[in-house]
Amino acid sequence: MPRRHLANGSLSSLAIVATLCFASVFAVAEKTPAVDLVVYGGTASGVITAYSAAKEGLHVVLLEPRAHLGGMVTGGLSATDLGQFQIIGGYARDFYTRAAAHYGTHTLEKHADWLSEPHVGEEIFRAMLGEAGVEVHFHEKLMEHGGVVMASKHVTSIKTMDGKVWRAKVFADCSYEGDMMSQSGVAYTIGRESIAKYGEDLAGVRDKTPAHQFTWALSAYDDQHKLLPEISPGPLDAPGSGDKKVQAYNFRLILTHDSTNQVPYPKPANYDPARFALLRRYLTEFEKNKGRAPNFHDVTNPVEIPNHKADFNNNGPVSTDYIGHSWDYPDGSYAVKQKIWNNTVEYIQAFFYFLAHDPSVLPSLQKEVNEWGLSKDEFVDNEYFPNQLYIREGRRMVGVYVMRQADLQTTRTKRDSIGMGSYQSDSHNIQRVAREDGTATNEGDVQVAVQPYEIPLRVMLPQKSQVDNLLVPVCLSASHVAYSSVRMEPQYMIIGQAAGVVASLAVREGTAVQDVSVPTLQEKLHERKAVLNLTDAEANPKAPVGSRD
Repeated sequence: MPRRHLANGSLSSLAIVATLCFASVFAVAEKTPAVDLVVYGGTASGVITAYSAAKEGLHVVLLEPRAHLGGMVTGGLSATDLGQFQIIGGYARDFYTRAAAHYGTHTLEKHADWLSEPHVGEEIFRAMLGEAGVEVHFHEKLMEHGGVVMASKHVTSIKTMDGKVWRAKVFADCSYEGDMMSQSGVAYTIGRESIAKYGEDLAGVRDKTPAHQFTWALSAYDDQHKLLPEISPGPLDAPGSGDKKVQAYNFRLILTHDSTNQVPYPKPANYDPARFALLRRYLTEFEKNKGRAPNFHDVTNPVEIPNHKADFNNNGPVSTDYIGHSWDYPDGSYAVKQKIWNNTVEYIQAFFYFLAHDPSVLPSLQKEVNEWGLSKDEFVDNEYFPNQLYIREGRRMVGVYVMRQADLQTTRTKRDSIGMGSYQSDSHNIQRVAREDGTATNEGDVQVAVQPYEIPLRVMLPQKSQVDNLLVPVCLSASHVAYSSVRMEPQYMIIGQAAGVVASLAVREGTAVQDVSVPTLQEKLHERKAVLNLTDAEANPKAPVGSRD
């Protein structure tokens, strides 16, 4: 296109318009009032962080990059990962109490009492924020570059993609991605530490992982000795060695067997059944090796929730986990993250469509699969598909204290406890490779029971030498092994409640978040019925371990 020559008058007019536009943006930024706390990320942890701070009297703004509140709690993970019920207290317990009450249940004494539909959970979160007076803004995504403005070691403001500037005294990054944390110059890590790093025998590459594994020798190659799709060539690194790989992501579909509320499984635009050659081979050989025909439970893990629905999770060696495709997500650009998100959507849709329609699938299994369908009263603005990618692990801060395996197993009490965890060490598979003998194997799974342990305040605090007014309740400071337990949504919410109180103390005392009074913090948490130790937990009913995430 040829360049047009503009008259001086036209050039001046454009310059004036440009100047006015710049001045307008600047004016908007200047008029944005400073608040006490800005929470970035409307995950369940972000909601509870904002709610907690507002209940302490702070002026709180919550920024959510997308369009919904609750993260995985309202994004498909309805089969709450609980561990021991009695250690969940405070605002997290309040949320689940409200959810149970929606269904006419007024106790939390059995696992079913803790399960709710996604749209119900989001309604509760919205009500809580409204009650507390939290100012919520949707579609406010952090600017990819230059999104955090620092003065020395202090975050002064953040910028979102629409040009808005958000100033506050304290900030909390409650996103699964940790982009604000990263841009603030906080140290973090990705992937798995070696056994030697922290002396963790569950660390690094796993030698033998019996769960979610091929239980008979299954060839990784086709008849021309070409590697089947969804398998890496290998070899595996040495057992116990570290790497930068992260566990598999997926989406937690909410399906229903109520035919009046069903939407058929969608067929992805680029559907290719050949990508499921390994699954086809697994299902074909199943009866010969197991002595029975495969069923829906052999390739998924449905957990029933109210109103004829179930939360469908990964189960078995080939299932809804998109193994080996999440590694580039944590440090990826926004474009890379979105591509992985989209590819995972396509994989999950194709997986269910394959089971429901491929002629190689046994009629008995196909009939069972087709008794279910997407729930047309969930995720209605997203074609009934979950609106949250299950980012089981991404960036992990290297903060004031790095939680590790010993904190789950032996040194389980903490002087600065802000809550408790009790769910097993649980990492999903990280890679699927061809072994030297030509068989397929999954690697990375960890499932080891723990006793209830205390979570220290220090795991959400960056090193003071890096930033003094940022809290990180989700991408918290833990090794891969410790994170595999503490990453459960009730714990994110528990840590979020403490984060809100820390923010209020830092604002009122005019101190760095690292310098708040721990006894004062713990006193305030106790006032709000938080469970900081087993003595606190005795007031709550005991119950067995919940489902696997």
